[in-house]
Amino acid sequence: MRGLALMLIVLGAATAFGLWRQRTDGRMKSVPVSPDVPIPVADDDPEVDVTNVSLAEHGGDHLTSEVLGADLGAEATLVQFSTAFCQPCRATRRILDEVAGMVPGTVHIEIDAEAHLDLVRTLDVRRTPTVLVLDARGRIVKRAVGLPRKADVIAALGQVIQS
Repeated sequence: MRGLALMLIVLGAATAFGLWRQRTDGRMKSVPVSPDVPIPVADDDPEVDVTNVSLAEHGGDHLTSEVLGADLGAEATLVQFSTAFCQPCRATRRILDEVAGMVPGTVHIEIDAEAHLDLVRTLDVRRTPTVLVLDARGRIVKRAVGLPRKADVIAALGQVIQS
């Protein structure tokens, strides 16, 4: 009898966790904006390791093209952190590429989380895929963990471009 009760408790907890994950995965959430202070990165100095930039140390909330390793979009940038073995990362890549192609001035940048651990730690990326929506200046405006819905990405870009 005790085994049956334990099994029911475990099944109930697993079901609750699964429902919670289904509801929260891939949802775009607003990121609180700190003061408008860019990250000082000297790209002409070979001594500067741009992969070891701490946003908190500099009091900024901007990501630059030097930090990301690619040019930012004129209107917005979609940054995706992924890993080689992640199946949802492939679907996320297709969605973000398609949306970036639909919205003028938007760029999709994919970053290998395993190769950029300092940036992953700095941005508190805990799972892949993690998607960041940046405005034209590189400020993180929206964030999603898990496979985002295409409509949510388009809506997030609409909010970023209009502001």
